[in-house]
Amino acid sequence: MNLLMTAPCLLGLEGLVADELKMMDAQNVRVENGRVFFEGGKDILARANINSRFSERILIVLGRFNASSFEELFEGVKALPWADFIGCNDTFPVKGYCLNSTLHSVPDCQKIIKKAVVESLKKEYKVSLFKESGPVHQIQFSIMKNEAVIMLDTTGRGLHKRGYRPESNIAPIRETLAAALCSLSHLRHYHALYDPCCGSGTILIEGAMLAHNIAPGIDRNFECDRWGFIEESVWKSERQRCHDIIKKDTDFAAYGSDIDPHALELTMINSKRIGVDKYMHLEQRDIKDFAFYTQNCTLVTNPPYGERMLDVREAEKIYHIMGEKFLPQKGRSYGIISPDEEFERNFGRKADKRRKLYNGMIKCQYYSYFK
Repeated sequence: MNLLMTAPCLLGLEGLVADELKMMDAQNVRVENGRVFFEGGKDILARANINSRFSERILIVLGRFNASSFEELFEGVKALPWADFIGCNDTFPVKGYCLNSTLHSVPDCQKIIKKAVVESLKKEYKVSLFKESGPVHQIQFSIMKNEAVIMLDTTGRGLHKRGYRPESNIAPIRETLAAALCSLSHLRHYHALYDPCCGSGTILIEGAMLAHNIAPGIDRNFECDRWGFIEESVWKSERQRCHDIIKKDTDFAAYGSDIDPHALELTMINSKRIGVDKYMHLEQRDIKDFAFYTQNCTLVTNPPYGERMLDVREAEKIYHIMGEKFLPQKGRSYGIISPDEEFERNFGRKADKRRKLYNGMIKCQYYSYFK
């Protein structure tokens, strides 16, 4: 069975998602704003859920069609092959969004889509009432510029929720974004990774997982596990494939520091949960006392933002100190994410490269220094 799927992601990460899906042997990979479409069989569906570092979830696309009226939306949804995925007792809630479309009321669209699915399943199962007591098949929709995309969420709990961070410090960076920063900094298994504002350790942990090729979903389950849609042998094969490609003998080391001792405790607890604690070297240290322990390094950090944790002046002081500490040197690269448009002025140097990214709803720039 060949499936059309989509992987939504944080804005700015579409290229990374597309590249990783191609590496997974996904076919016809196509990028749109905030999501990537691709095709493949059930093995690719399982592989994408288990392996994607940068996607937020994996959805099966059941249909794309014009819907500028409720009638068009109803008929378009009703015509889709719902019984191929949803059983007579399964649960099928509906959620989604509308943007720049004639149909702009999300609650009304939810009701229309739900009614259309019910009518389709009634015809197939010859019943008039659905108890919805079985596994959840979350229906998602997007209606943008009058084009409706109707999807089924196969992931459940978002892919950024790896499972190692049930508790975190204030204003943590999302795991998918942390992984992206490490990838954009070209982190390798023979590098030393530094984060002088490590918080609960997300960047260090994601860096260690990336460097050792540890699939982020290797030990978690997904909503479609309960559907019976993908054979257990497929899941077993894909998980074994992940174990086989883990790098075990590396020179990787992660050096993390933070002014908050509780944050360092969380970093070690979280890294133990995912099995990368042996690479962690942690110490309580103010940014003004930061020091390198290796000649070559990749530094990736998410310093406190003025609008989130500190006042703007305190944040600017940190950027200035970083500029004094992170000096140009052969073998060292620095990556700092910040929403401050004046970051380079406070840091003291123009970045060699800038990339627009979003940390949650906050528009940021990832400033890279490598020359």
